[in-house]
Amino acid sequence: MTTAKRKRMPRAERERQMIDIAEEVFAERGYAASSMDEIAERVGVSKPMLYEYFNSKEGLLLACIQQSRAALREVTERATVGVATAEEALRLGLLAFFVFIRERRQAWSLLRHEMALIGTPAADEIEQTRRQQTDLIAALMSGHFDNGDDLRAEASAEFVVGACERLAIWCERHDEVTPEMATGYAMDLLWDGLNRRTR
Repeated sequence: MTTAKRKRMPRAERERQMIDIAEEVFAERGYAASSMDEIAERVGVSKPMLYEYFNSKEGLLLACIQQSRAALREVTERATVGVATAEEALRLGLLAFFVFIRERRQAWSLLRHEMALIGTPAADEIEQTRRQQTDLIAALMSGHFDNGDDLRAEASAEFVVGACERLAIWCERHDEVTPEMATGYAMDLLWDGLNRRTR
């Protein structure tokens, strides 16, 4: 198979294109079965150019995870800016997460297949994504909840992140469950306990 003629574009734009295509291939085939040859062909660049940008297949995977993490942080932070109540902040933050995983299924697929990546830098990147979301939720709680017990706030944030990950995986088996429905299910279970801690 021949590589398509490369169209000139700025480096940052080319890098984003490579990451987007790699995310697609990794989601379709799984990381282990994906090849740099196929990714290069789909992008329309040479394999050496992929290595020039990312050094290795793992480097490309790390770039995919980092891009997804940044996008997830942006949507969840933006959803809760200027929100007046703790309940609304939690609901809108959860909805942003469930919309993200539905609209960015390929990115979510990479994040949820972490078992195949244990012991690699990619597993550390996935844990950093989890940590990012836990920190965002803990910070949100400090703005709306009784913050006399930082350990409890962190434990609550870990619980929310873990529960929502499992709910997101369940949603994959139930395409009829919309982000709004998933948010409602999560709020029904989480809000009663958290509500006791509102200021």
